[in-house]
Amino acid sequence: MYIKRHIDLKSVLGSKSCFLFGPRQTGKTALIAHDLPNVRCYNLLHTDVFARLSYAPSRMREEIGVSEKIVIIDEVQKLPELLDEVHALIEERGIRFLLTGSSPRKLKRSGANLLGGRARTRHLHPFIQAELSGNFDLLRALGVGLVPSIYFSDEPYDDLESYVGQYLSEEIAAEAAVRNIPAFSRFLSVAACCEGQLINYSSIANDAQVPKSTVQEYFQILRDTLVGFDLPAWQQSVKRKPLTTSKFYFFDNGIARYLQRRRGLQEGSSEFGAAFEAFIHHELRTYIAYCKGSGLHYWRSASGFEVDFILGDSTAIEVKAKRNVGSRDLRGIRALQEEQRLKNYMVVSLEPVERRVGDIRILPWQLFLDELWGGGA
Repeated sequence: MYIKRHIDLKSVLGSKSCFLFGPRQTGKTALIAHDLPNVRCYNLLHTDVFARLSYAPSRMREEIGVSEKIVIIDEVQKLPELLDEVHALIEERGIRFLLTGSSPRKLKRSGANLLGGRARTRHLHPFIQAELSGNFDLLRALGVGLVPSIYFSDEPYDDLESYVGQYLSEEIAAEAAVRNIPAFSRFLSVAACCEGQLINYSSIANDAQVPKSTVQEYFQILRDTLVGFDLPAWQQSVKRKPLTTSKFYFFDNGIARYLQRRRGLQEGSSEFGAAFEAFIHHELRTYIAYCKGSGLHYWRSASGFEVDFILGDSTAIEVKAKRNVGSRDLRGIRALQEEQRLKNYMVVSLEPVERRVGDIRILPWQLFLDELWGGGA
């Protein structure tokens, strides 16, 4: 069963070539097969294709017909040398290339030809609620995540174990990004337990038993391989001094929870609340990636008031995994209102019906996501 994705490759390739990056198993190959079924595709995971083109990259220009206008190279990071040929074919024949990969890290580190503005960059994320529609189950999404193959798996925890093992062996060890895999594995577990919190390099270094400088390098690896993202602090408040330290989120709830060594979720627990917040973060970040939205931040004052997300420079979003949001839950967003810098203030919750408290909207999470992807948030 194919789940239609929100990103449209035909539109992306309308006038320009494109790098499409996304973590492993987010569905790049399936998306290509669905959106561009009759387009020439060089899949470098196929050993015969890799061998042929690695021996003579120029064979690609000989094989592509004069009438072909779009060509796909899947897993392009496995053979960066092809990008010189791609560059030439864009210039000489006006061919538009779709160049996919699990991360841009290897291309950047190898000094590959990144086409100097001749190609856009887009990112594919795990499923969003709107893509799954009737197949969406909140508890499953929070517990095992939204990576397509894992979300629909009969044995999701076994597949999560394989996924993390593959990441350590292929994305990290194969690129010689980390020499001490056991230390990196410890770091992953500690970093996952700190998801959604302020990044404290010294504390994480102490818990992972590695130097602070190494922890900083490890976080950069997570960013470069698209396994995690910084959530920077919003610093435009004046009445209350804002913090400047970033937070960090993994790209998928299931991956983070596996690294935390957690299984099962119960509504009302602190684990459920953290997973629900991470899910909303995923939806917001994916919205920005697919719809060219503006930035995403969080706000926290030095005195302890906090709002989970600020979308662009217009909307404050507090996330509460509660069926009854009380006045104490509004303290942070009310403090931010006093700055008079934003237009919209909302609380995303488990409440069944929308209501208003002054200028603050309290929304069921389903309605919030409908409005977000419909352009209303």
